Amino acid sequence: MPSSLLVRRACGWSSGADAYGFTGSFVMKLCCKFRAASFAIAAMIGVAFVAPASAQQPSAAAVATAKEILVVKGSLTMFEPIVPGVVEQVKNVLLQQSPNLQKELNDTATALRTQLAPKFEELREDTARLYASRFTEQELKDLLAFFKAPLGKKLLIEEANFVEQALTRAQDWSNRLAEEVMAKFRNEMKKKGHNL
Repeated sequence: MPSSLLVRRACGWSSGADAYGFTGSFVMKLCCKFRAASFAIAAMIGVAFVAPASAQQPSAAAVATAKEILVVKGSLTMFEPIVPGVVEQVKNVLLQQSPNLQKELNDTATALRTQLAPKFEELREDTARLYASRFTEQELKDLLAFFKAPLGKKLLIEEANFVEQALTRAQDWSNRLAEEVMAKFRNEMKKKGHNL
């Protein structure tokens, strides 16, 4: 299977447009970036996400602690553009359908960005509950204490730098590999009497 297709499947992308006419949606692109970063971080520190410690719903205290962890780690920062991004994307779709309504659509988009900003709390709550479902309440407290400690703070800084550098190096490496593979293809085809 082509690697591009694997990436699309892993990121939840569809090969076509969705019901709103979006292709490679804004949210899916953000999710893919987040997943790629998460995989790189997990590989670096050897963390494997396993089944939840308990099937029960997390307690309010666990969710509250998870929210603190998300804030300390800055885990939701990259999702902050989702609400204004979705508003802008929907506006652009409508603008293509009704270009004569540009001013009205722009004004509405400005109002909606402000009106819908609080909805980001829904994502924060949902993410915190998901996080809390993967750890016991005590584990969450221990994690929070770790991330507030000097070593935890250093890890947060260094893993961000690591992900950025690792993705850049991976891209450079894949480009060099592509050149090597191309040369091998041409060499093999030349043996068969074909010049590519």
